[in-house]
Amino acid sequence: MQQDAPEDSNGRGAQGRVLDGLRRAIVAGAHQPGQSLSETALAAEYDVSRTPVREALKQLQIEGLVEIRPRVGTFVRAPSRREVVELFELKEMLEGMAARLLAARGSVPVLDQLGENVERSGVAVARGDGEGYSALVHEFHELLVTGSDNTQLLAHYRTLMNQLAYHRLVSASLSRPGRLGASLSEHRRVLELIQEKDGFGAEFAMRDHVRSSERATLASADPLLGGRPLRKEL
Repeated sequence: MQQDAPEDSNGRGAQGRVLDGLRRAIVAGAHQPGQSLSETALAAEYDVSRTPVREALKQLQIEGLVEIRPRVGTFVRAPSRREVVELFELKEMLEGMAARLLAARGSVPVLDQLGENVERSGVAVARGDGEGYSALVHEFHELLVTGSDNTQLLAHYRTLMNQLAYHRLVSASLSRPGRLGASLSEHRRVLELIQEKDGFGAEFAMRDHVRSSERATLASADPLLGGRPLRKEL
């Protein structure tokens, strides 16, 4: 019988290791929408028994990343268009609030990090490096929310990003003609307003940016649905 490894130096047990690894793999696209997830194969991959795999999959179902079908199997979940729209609505609210809170904090170190991010983003856009810019987009938004200094906001935001599998969505939206440059301009405007301590202006600019990203995503072939265009009907 497979013996699960003891807790690691961070105090995580077998279930935590499997949960973290599977979550990252699904969000990054290593497991595609609709793909079947075998408990036996995952147990072998993570060198654990099937019990922590089963518990990890239950948690991922709660998070909206997998679907467990009794007597059928477990599958990577592809959200509907309605769910994606609703999740973007939450993203708009959370990131808008984060921009306003950050602007109220004044001159904090994270502003320098955001400035450096925007500079590197400009280089990536000039080179037409969509993949590199996609990673910088994720960093910009993460810095913004972290910089709000609100732990509850950050926790809800990270859960939301996992449900959206946002890395894949960003890549799809940035494939739209002209979107790279437009996204960069929107980031610059948000940062300028934060630096000017214009909280409400920064919030509205961030909300506009998220809505633009949503429109580009919905117009793209959605990786979450296996590359098919999102259905127009809600």
